[in-house]
Amino acid sequence: MTASADVQEAVDKLAVSLGHPVLVEDARHRPLWWSAQGEVDGTRLRTIMQREVSSAAAAVVVRLGLPRAQGPVRVPAVPEAEMLPRWCVPLRAGRDLLGYLWVLNGDELVTEADLPRIVACADLAAMSLAWSRSQDDHDRRRAALLARLEAGPDDDAARELIALEQLDPSATVVVQASSAPGGWKLRGGMSAHVNPPAAAGATSGRPVPVGDLHLAVTRATATLQVLRAGAALSRPSWDALGAWHLIVAAPPDLSVADIHPGADVLARQPKPDLMITARAMLDHGGDITRTAAALHIHRTTLYYRLDRIEVLTGVSLRSGPGRGDLHVALRLAAYRAAAR
Repeated sequence: MTASADVQEAVDKLAVSLGHPVLVEDARHRPLWWSAQGEVDGTRLRTIMQREVSSAAAAVVVRLGLPRAQGPVRVPAVPEAEMLPRWCVPLRAGRDLLGYLWVLNGDELVTEADLPRIVACADLAAMSLAWSRSQDDHDRRRAALLARLEAGPDDDAARELIALEQLDPSATVVVQASSAPGGWKLRGGMSAHVNPPAAAGATSGRPVPVGDLHLAVTRATATLQVLRAGAALSRPSWDALGAWHLIVAAPPDLSVADIHPGADVLARQPKPDLMITARAMLDHGGDITRTAAALHIHRTTLYYRLDRIEVLTGVSLRSGPGRGDLHVALRLAAYRAAAR
């Protein structure tokens, strides 16, 4: 791989050694690397300052056959296109045109004797562009395979991804909810990480085979939804959901009211205070002191709300039957409300 900084250094050195400005652009005439310019013509100025070329200058490039040239070409002055004399070296990877290296030569003091240095710089730029193109193709192919694996089981996509990334067939993967360094970007800002350390603590929980990436994504998504529902987990991971696993696994046709109708009654109240209080009271095991502290309310206010909740739902949150069912129903309601 040839780094961009290496090409820039080579361009600067070439310009100094020639005493003439150098520009490297891609095949669409967008500037990539350039030296200090000094006196320039209209075409060079427009290329660097406006990142475009005039139609007249583009026509000159085609008329002189530069896209097909296999080596350096001396380009004469073309006043109607605002072009001073210059040297052009097309940048290629095999038969593919990657761009051009230009040496502005208004005084025509750059001669064929200088071409070896110019060609050496052009070759370095071509290597960098070829690697970049190859990496872009690689990244696009990987992204397409990841999209297929996110959508569901796909043995062919798994085999292709393992081959593309030169992984061991037994490689495993986890998903982090927030895109983390070193991972592959996934939808929703998540990232996939291959063969994670044992103590990685991923959002999706324990590693799964690469072919089960969809499962890791589903688990990470559910974990995030549980957290949005207000769950107090020991860590933000599928492995820490505990009883929330039952909420996540609840079938769609199971309604909140099927578990306890009181949850629906609380949800229909004009203000959410009673539902929030009921959740907090049940989450804290019926402890008045801890619940009041968590809600930042006076105990008298809490007692008033608890009485109202008992009237509406028929459940005493301090003791008595129905508390467990109402708790599960409230969690299920919160989980479904947190869906995106």
